[in-house]
Amino acid sequence: MGEFDRFERTELKPFASDELPLSTLTTAEMLKQAGYATAHFGKWHVGRTNPAEHGFDENDGANSNGGPENVQNPNPKQALAMTSQGIDFMERQIKKDNPFFLQMSHYPDPDEKNARNRQSNPDNSFVSITDKTLGTILDVVERLGVKDNTYIIYTTDHGTPGRNTPLNGGKGTIWEGGLRVPFIVAGPGIHPGVCSYVRVTAMDLLPTFAEWAVVKKPLLKSVEGGSLAAVLKNRGIGTVTRTREEFVSHFPHYDKDPQGPATAMILGDFKLIRIYETDERKLFNLSKDPGERNNLAGKQPDTVAELDKRLTDYLSAVNANMPTVNPNHDPSVTANSLPGETRGGGNRGDRRERGNRGDRQNRENQRQ
Repeated sequence: MGEFDRFERTELKPFASDELPLSTLTTAEMLKQAGYATAHFGKWHVGRTNPAEHGFDENDGANSNGGPENVQNPNPKQALAMTSQGIDFMERQIKKDNPFFLQMSHYPDPDEKNARNRQSNPDNSFVSITDKTLGTILDVVERLGVKDNTYIIYTTDHGTPGRNTPLNGGKGTIWEGGLRVPFIVAGPGIHPGVCSYVRVTAMDLLPTFAEWAVVKKPLLKSVEGGSLAAVLKNRGIGTVTRTREEFVSHFPHYDKDPQGPATAMILGDFKLIRIYETDERKLFNLSKDPGERNNLAGKQPDTVAELDKRLTDYLSAVNANMPTVNPNHDPSVTANSLPGETRGGGNRGDRRERGNRGDRQNRENQRQ
């Protein structure tokens, strides 16, 4: 172990899989059971296995950030290409009167830095290539006459690296700026212009699609999400039935947050953050303090203790991988000054390479 590591980076503690297991039920596989044609075009960031192995009838390959040509800036070329592929797929399915599921995953926008500065830009006319291609898709849905029986969902995977005002933090953190993302839904029975305050998660999409498509085969009990169908039809009002009440974001690795590995749990109005390097607990009331400026841990120790126990029980129940303290760490060295770039960057240095070797060996053992 290097003296700069706060936590041991062994091969299995904590283990981070970079390949979506074939045993995992995907939305595409579920909808194929209901007779849907399925397609995925764009960024595929869940491994190197072809999307066809995960239920997508049509796709443009297991492309990571660089697209099929593995270049630094795949857009605008690939944004336009994947849009054309998506339109062609829709036109063919509609001509055959087939129900279809189309997943479009855009690559990072070359003008992303400009997009981050829109809040401070007096000229708010900036439109990214992603905005333009999404508009093209919407126009085609209307032109093809399927607008009234097609659900369209727009969301992102995590917060941006730039400003997320008034939220705190961003990409690679468990602060609200790294967890809250845009989520827009349009479709049959959904009233336009409605803003809902019901908390949802991407894990709710699979059960929602299952209800919309009338999938009869029950979902796995391990799916923690619940269907949003009723809330969406009721002008964003109601509740979502899930197997668990709490929302947990577990990140036992080093990334872009200087506080290091951490876990967050949201229950009702409260959010508890557990920081592993310092063994500190932070408590926020998100209904009054969405920017997470006022740490209530010192004023409400009973609430901290209750939520912390609940978090421990949850992590134990799902057998979560945990960071392991490294007794040889150098406390004078910060996480931000460790060799190599942080996760998500290009060259990640020797630290990440050790982890990659461990991940590869673990996958080989699983295959055997």
